Amino acid sequence: MLDVVGSAAHRRAVAATFDVEILSLATANPPFRLAQSEAAFRAKQLFPHLRKLWPLYENTGIEFRYNCEPIEWYLRPHSWEERTQSFRRHALDLLEQVTVKATEAAGVGLNAIDMIVTNTITGLAIPSLDAMLLNRLKLPPTVERLPMFGLGCGAGVAGLARAARLAHAKDGALVLFLTVDLCSLCLRVNDPSPAMFVSSALFGDGAAGLLLHNTSNGSRAGPRILASGEWCWQNTEHIMGWDIKDDGFGIVLSPELPSLMKKELAPALQGFLDRNGLSIGDFNGFLFHPGGRKLLETMEEVLGLTRDQLQHSWEVLRHYGNMSSATALFVLDHAVRTGACGPHLLAAFGPGFSAYFLAVEL
Repeated sequence: MLDVVGSAAHRRAVAATFDVEILSLATANPPFRLAQSEAAFRAKQLFPHLRKLWPLYENTGIEFRYNCEPIEWYLRPHSWEERTQSFRRHALDLLEQVTVKATEAAGVGLNAIDMIVTNTITGLAIPSLDAMLLNRLKLPPTVERLPMFGLGCGAGVAGLARAARLAHAKDGALVLFLTVDLCSLCLRVNDPSPAMFVSSALFGDGAAGLLLHNTSNGSRAGPRILASGEWCWQNTEHIMGWDIKDDGFGIVLSPELPSLMKKELAPALQGFLDRNGLSIGDFNGFLFHPGGRKLLETMEEVLGLTRDQLQHSWEVLRHYGNMSSATALFVLDHAVRTGACGPHLLAAFGPGFSAYFLAVEL
């Protein structure tokens, strides 16, 4: 059972030692909006042998998702080369959108950015996406770049935490954190597995960008990062990830995930809270990665949370589905745009199997 006693004094002490604020937050989706009803119709054609799983589409909590290619593109096989070409083109377009939106919203010129942390899990690019973005937007050649890969759905929170630590280390630093995942490109119509069917019911495409600022001079204009942490469970590599196939990434998604969360989530979260002098009672809201309806319901049950306390997560799931790393930042954006205030807890989960936590004061 999680500790629910408030500790505002501890929270203020933590905030005083983490000099990073979020100046702006931007999100973007590709142009093709897919209704879940249409996705279900197509999935039944692709997976006729999985009739017992068909009802999953109606029970995901999702109404719409976004894809970077028209629906017809996904109904035929594609090579690694075709997938990679699509990934690089659309990922770069979305990263450009969120970079421009985030810097304009903060009133900051592109030439003022000191560092860029860029994350993805759904495609490969060498040179990395941040190098391509640097050339497209004419970013300063001195900008420090850190590309990330492999943290999956958890990378929105994990990447934000790493970018915040970089910002914290340099007085006055402006650090741009970007993440993009085009999960739809990983659909392989020649894969008849239940894992592929389940993933086709959940995942969509999206990108997010945040501009972070070191506030050691005492000024503050936006939400402040309070604390970050993570937990990687041993011997759980089989829970989630990719297999490398001849024609793309092959989804690894174990049915053991809900039982692992039921057993292990509360102790891991309590450890994060204890290490940072916080308690569950300190938070006005909870911004958890909505991996799917079952995952959100499991978190409500295990942590003793109500549907209202996870309302931002449920809304993002309904309108966008699971966009892997970008999803938790869509949840944060929804909370900010709808007037949420005070301390909030972000959490996301990814391959490893790992949990990532971040406390932020809105």
